[in-house]
Amino acid sequence: MVGIIGSNEQTRSPVTIVIFGASGDLTHRKLIPSLFSLFCKNRLPDKFNIVGFAINDWDTAAFKRSLREGVDKFTGASFSDKEWKAFSSHLAYMKGNFTAPEDFETLKNLLSSVEKGKFGRIYYLATPPQFFPDIALNLGQAGLNQETSGFRRILIEKPFGTDLKTAETLNSTLHKVFNEDQIYRIDHYLGKETVQNLLIFRFANMIFEPVWNSEYIDHVQISVLEEVGIEHRGAYYDQAGVVRDMFQNHILQLLMLVAIEPPATFRNEDLRKRKLEILQALRPIEGKDVDRYTVRGQYAGYRQEPNVDPNSHTATFAAIRAFIDTPRWKGVPFYLRSGKSLTKKCTEIIIQFDCPKWAVFPLPPSEEINPNLLAICIQPDEGIFLRFEAKVPDTEADMRSVEMEFHYSASFGGTSIPEAYERLILEAIQGDHTLFNMDDITELSWKWIDPILEEWENPRALPLESYEPGSWGPKGADELVHKNGCEWQITCGKHDKQ
Repeated sequence: MVGIIGSNEQTRSPVTIVIFGASGDLTHRKLIPSLFSLFCKNRLPDKFNIVGFAINDWDTAAFKRSLREGVDKFTGASFSDKEWKAFSSHLAYMKGNFTAPEDFETLKNLLSSVEKGKFGRIYYLATPPQFFPDIALNLGQAGLNQETSGFRRILIEKPFGTDLKTAETLNSTLHKVFNEDQIYRIDHYLGKETVQNLLIFRFANMIFEPVWNSEYIDHVQISVLEEVGIEHRGAYYDQAGVVRDMFQNHILQLLMLVAIEPPATFRNEDLRKRKLEILQALRPIEGKDVDRYTVRGQYAGYRQEPNVDPNSHTATFAAIRAFIDTPRWKGVPFYLRSGKSLTKKCTEIIIQFDCPKWAVFPLPPSEEINPNLLAICIQPDEGIFLRFEAKVPDTEADMRSVEMEFHYSASFGGTSIPEAYERLILEAIQGDHTLFNMDDITELSWKWIDPILEEWENPRALPLESYEPGSWGPKGADELVHKNGCEWQITCGKHDKQ
């Protein structure tokens, strides 16, 4: 999507990565395993430091022991003790308070002592979102944002605000300390290989682009389904809900990549322009339209989960019927859904084409030829699947749906699909914003989401449907697509109706 990994000269320049919240789950599960994998692939600079900053009363040795446990558990590839020893020699730790300015002065001195020269810096905020403003302002007060001896970049995890107003406030705070080109807002879905492949698939294969429009496509489905419930995230999830957690970021990102017009280049500026066009053309869902075009649900037993309000009305499932008012997509519904505690884990995009507009072959009365269907599976069975019609042998003209399948695992052999954070961290070191959100895209996403959430909080809002854990979600989601003669599809290798 943006050139050869590791080819940028900045990848080889000295860099220090400061992880705020270094004792947390994200650091252990994703960040350090990803950084260690990059190190083993020789994609980090020869000179680099990783400095952990957290409230735990650890020294550097205890920090290393904790990280080694995470690498053992969450790194898929095998590695040697020698490799870990070489990598861990670049680790350091300091105990600090995110809201204490004096601790950032101590951090400043520590960084000077470990760098001993000109280093670029990545400040990675792997903390609860309430600390984002404090950390940014304290970095500025300590002068740690100044680019006098190398670049200074700040990486911020989601959620980026809880609505448009809080996102604008957070952007305003960050801009007091950092320029927009220093800010990297992470949506880890953009680091997934299969998501990046969407643009290659669309614009490097001429057989698809000519039919990628309302003349040939009946509708589009984007599903992000999870088997698990909220697990240990009750306190966060009960405040966020499924729309803030999944739709405002992940699902809208997938929608933009499916729907964008061809960019002039794959550079960030051109892709950003095209993505903005889609958000600006996304038809608002407001007022009474929220009842018509959205469904919300909550799985039975959610209110008994730890740290959840026993009277909670938080949605753990949502389905939305959306439209993009551009010439390419005029009249094509986009069905978006996501939920917890469902039948299976699956993230995929379904492109359902129109049925043939004329009947050449003999068919029973009121029967149509099955439409062609293209499925792009992002996880867990990464691949692309095409359903088309074929003649059944020894019949006059009987037809049956058959499939062409592409699986990453089969086509690329032993080449494992890297963790999304590997790519994202490397892009940030290179200074490439292509896989990160800028302020305008973040705010436009919230602008579209906010009216839906506001209407749901209205006493007159559509009811919160209950659904059983292990099901496909509330019945209202089926009714949403049935109104237009559609069915939810799920694939990951098998194109079966639910």
